[in-house]
Amino acid sequence: MGFKWNPFSKSKEPKEPLPLEQYEAAEQKKIFGLVNKQEAKLLAIAGTGFLLDSYDLFIINLVTPILSYLYWGGLEGHEDYPSGIRGLVNAGTNIGNIMGQLIFGFLGDFFGRQFVYGKEMMLVIISTILLISLPDRLPTPLDKSMWLFTFRVLLGIGIGGDYPMSASITSEQSMIHRRGALLSWIFSNQGWGTLVGCIATLVILACYRTSLEVHGDYHKLDGVWRIQFGIALLPAFLVLIPRLRMKESKQFKDSKNVHALNEAETNSQTDDLKKNQETFTSADLPQPVDTAKATEKTSGSVQVEPRDNSFMASKEPPSDKAEQQDQEQVKSGSTFVAYFSEWRHLRLLLGSAISWFLLDIAFYGVNLNQSVILNEMGFNSGKNQYRKLQRNAIGNLIIAIAGYVPGYWATVFLIEKMGRKWIQIQGFAICSLLFAVLAGKWHTISTAGRFVCIALAQFFFNFGPNTTTFVYPAEVFPSRVRAFSHGICAASGKAGAILSGLLFNKLTEVIGFDKVLWIFFACMILGIIFSLLLPETAGRDADLVDRLEIVAMQQGKDSIIDRSEKWAWWKHGI
Repeated sequence: MGFKWNPFSKSKEPKEPLPLEQYEAAEQKKIFGLVNKQEAKLLAIAGTGFLLDSYDLFIINLVTPILSYLYWGGLEGHEDYPSGIRGLVNAGTNIGNIMGQLIFGFLGDFFGRQFVYGKEMMLVIISTILLISLPDRLPTPLDKSMWLFTFRVLLGIGIGGDYPMSASITSEQSMIHRRGALLSWIFSNQGWGTLVGCIATLVILACYRTSLEVHGDYHKLDGVWRIQFGIALLPAFLVLIPRLRMKESKQFKDSKNVHALNEAETNSQTDDLKKNQETFTSADLPQPVDTAKATEKTSGSVQVEPRDNSFMASKEPPSDKAEQQDQEQVKSGSTFVAYFSEWRHLRLLLGSAISWFLLDIAFYGVNLNQSVILNEMGFNSGKNQYRKLQRNAIGNLIIAIAGYVPGYWATVFLIEKMGRKWIQIQGFAICSLLFAVLAGKWHTISTAGRFVCIALAQFFFNFGPNTTTFVYPAEVFPSRVRAFSHGICAASGKAGAILSGLLFNKLTEVIGFDKVLWIFFACMILGIIFSLLLPETAGRDADLVDRLEIVAMQQGKDSIIDRSEKWAWWKHGI
């Protein structure tokens, strides 16, 4: 008899493996809801890109006043930093994000996760080095701004590529009952990036205090902003090698081969699946069986085999012809087009992408311009430039601690209990209420009242759609189209961020800040409507749904969903 390994046996004698239900129960009891060693490695490797994304977002928010002082006459008392140029520099990373999300998302499905992962971090490192190497000999402020813009775009391509890659890898290497929490945990690194950005700025300013405040040598600020950007190199270098050594997920390989199976094999394997596992019907669509395997340690990499998808691969290897046809289909992109040619799939893409777009108009409108908002509140006052920069950093830090970071962690701990859809819709709803209050009472509400509303909005952005719009594309689409689909959704979000970044300052000048807040209110209301297109994905295995849809089509059935069941519109989307 062959060797049987039981990961929970204290005896040296081999025993039969535990059933799935016992394995998951033991795993949950063992870690008390916290991550185990392999999950911690995955979180560290995949989460770094989101820390860098948020760090860059908030650093440019804190660097903008410095650039104004140094290059646009702020130190001479005739500051003239054009709103268009300022918006372009601020939006540079988001412009690059769109390209990176689409390019790396497509390449991730085309070549596989293993081949692509890590290349985006190499781009982040190269672009950051070039960014902080801004030559002093460039003659005009416009030339300097264009240098910063160019390499912030390149930086954005690298950071953008991390969205579809890290989301897909995490989704495919997580157990279903913990997948949402792990995806949220990875995305919550944006909160730490914000916090690190604020603290780093305060520490750097403290180091330069003598030169800046005592001696009044504000040209030393040139070193401050370079250090602020350069700090991002440390985590980027730390995770580069582990990313390059990450192995391909079994789930992705199985999903790519799903169309190489013939109809007879498909029907036979699906019958076996229904006999040996829970029946997957519309009544229990959000709760498919999780067939988790034990983790496998590899040197310098994380290989977590979350589900036994052997039913998705042929019992006999597909013929060379079938395999070649499948590879040609995947590589030509016809798989993606064919999948989204059906409304039931296209509505998921529209719901995910448009919700993210609407969210980021408001989210980045606030966060890219938080220093401007703090100035509108009168929080950035100070007797000199040093004190103004310090107050600006402190204001951002307070908002991060009070609302931004706690919002992420509320999602991490509650997403598996409350579900993705409820968290997303309640976040949109509460933010719309807060923006309505701010817009209607902006000129009469106290500074403290404004501050509280902004902090609460940050909390419900993150305990709401800012996190769930990232989680949804990683869970609702099957592995064979997941990376590119996630890239499209993320790029839609960044399009909203760019729109907000380029127009916020101009609209504030033309119609006033309170009217801009009404625009944010409208975006939140529309976000609620488009969120109704989406199903609840807690416990949902998109690859299993994909497989059963193929079987249903072969059997002449239109859908595997029973629309007559109670709450079908909520569980499966309208």
